[in-house]
Amino acid sequence: MLETVRKITFSRAMRLLQRLFPEEYNFYPRSWVLPEEYHSFIAQGRAAREKDTSRRTTFIVKPDGGSQGDGIYLVRETEDGRLGVSLHGKPAVVQEYISRPLLMDKLKFDIRLYVLLKSLQPLEIYIAKDGLSRFCTEPYQEPSSKNIHQLFMHLTNYSLNIHSGNFIHSDNVNTGSKRSFSSVLARLSLKGCDVKKIWSDIISLVIKTIVALVPELKVYHQANIPPARPGPSCFQILGFDILLMKNMKPVLLEVNANPSMRIDHEQEVAPGVFEAVPSPVDEEVKVAVIRDTLRLVDPGLKRNIHSRSATAGKSGETGEEEEEEIWEAGEAEASTEHNLPPICLKQVFPKYAKQFSHLLVVEQVAALFIRFLGIKGTMKLGPTGFRTFIRNCKLCNSNLTMASADILYIDITRRWNLVGGDRGETGMCLQAFMDAFLYLAERKYRSLPLCAQVQALVDFCQAQLEATDEKRLGSVCGITEPVTSHPEGARSDPAIRSPINRGTTKTAPASPLPPARNRQFVNGLSSQGIL
Repeated sequence: MLETVRKITFSRAMRLLQRLFPEEYNFYPRSWVLPEEYHSFIAQGRAAREKDTSRRTTFIVKPDGGSQGDGIYLVRETEDGRLGVSLHGKPAVVQEYISRPLLMDKLKFDIRLYVLLKSLQPLEIYIAKDGLSRFCTEPYQEPSSKNIHQLFMHLTNYSLNIHSGNFIHSDNVNTGSKRSFSSVLARLSLKGCDVKKIWSDIISLVIKTIVALVPELKVYHQANIPPARPGPSCFQILGFDILLMKNMKPVLLEVNANPSMRIDHEQEVAPGVFEAVPSPVDEEVKVAVIRDTLRLVDPGLKRNIHSRSATAGKSGETGEEEEEEIWEAGEAEASTEHNLPPICLKQVFPKYAKQFSHLLVVEQVAALFIRFLGIKGTMKLGPTGFRTFIRNCKLCNSNLTMASADILYIDITRRWNLVGGDRGETGMCLQAFMDAFLYLAERKYRSLPLCAQVQALVDFCQAQLEATDEKRLGSVCGITEPVTSHPEGARSDPAIRSPINRGTTKTAPASPLPPARNRQFVNGLSSQGIL
């Protein structure tokens, strides 16, 4: 997760989704990666000024591996001399600065929300019902050449503002330089703001962001988790930093893999003497997040809930709403038994999965990438694997020969290895494969929008691979007739399985498995080393 949310990797993942779904990913500011995109950044800045000579856009520069506001600075011009330092120093991301944020008490503030990624496969996401609002310590003014260096005015980082003489440690959650998000929403509600709409937009932002991160995470997962074994009970608490604009639209600033869980702060009680003092707002929010994360991942509670689900399902199929009621009932029982308050983490995925299913096309491309990696533990696709992908998906034609595919592999892989460094492993990384896949989709489906091109190529590849799997299964089972539909009961017919288990070549019955079952069967045989 640390690698996935590094500023450059994260920015690239978000920009890929912005390229495919520009209207749905407009909550992330325009960004450029330095030094590789420095000249592109300069060119876009000049073009913008030529259109509007009075326009002076402010940009914020963030070092790739920075945290807690370290190394962040603002620039007013694309030609600012400090940007040149990034060309020779550490890589960084430069973003368009949000110059008109929502203010409260004349101060700029952001929101730290805690998100639990409970499971990757299947994907489960929870959002804490409360978070922290972190305020700047100087009254806000739009950036100008005079105030651009006043970081206490422009940057909301707690670790930065705590060193300001204006920082206020509060003994409650409603006042001070750090407050609860619920207290901010309460004030906005009194002013007539639609708080439900704000929450809805934030939930959408969180789900879309996780969707953008999942492909890279799954590549790491397959490289580190042994096959044919249950994976470890792993989870991650993420810190989402979100800014509200004047029109109440949430904007994503960044995602933190290891957000601070401290519930105290250092306070100077005498000159040069510091001691840890409890922070009521931190305790109110963070204790609930930790407590309820452990409740959700508790194996004992999971067994209890699953047994209730199985009992309920004996009389028929359990629907999504009924199953959710079973989960809520199980959580309520646990709360009563241990005298705990109601759970503060709200499930948002897969609860709202249908609304975002069209965005999962990038995850489908990642699944193709993982399928052709070949060697367990690797994270880069070799030239043989890429050729196998092209051949098995039947992508060679008069416009794309195998020689052209080899050149495509070499060009894209070389560029990405120069950009990101090969880290001791040569080959095509996931983001490079994404580039190649988009190129192939644009060539094959020129008349469609980009997102439709990619989905069409995914469907085409999956259809070719399914046909290959079914053909392979027929060969292994000794089936010579074409694959046709058949009764569901054929799946458990021992006459189909026994020849394979004994290593013989007896002919199976003429009614093979359904296509979906075929795929599961072939995958099972592959994992056992039979295919």
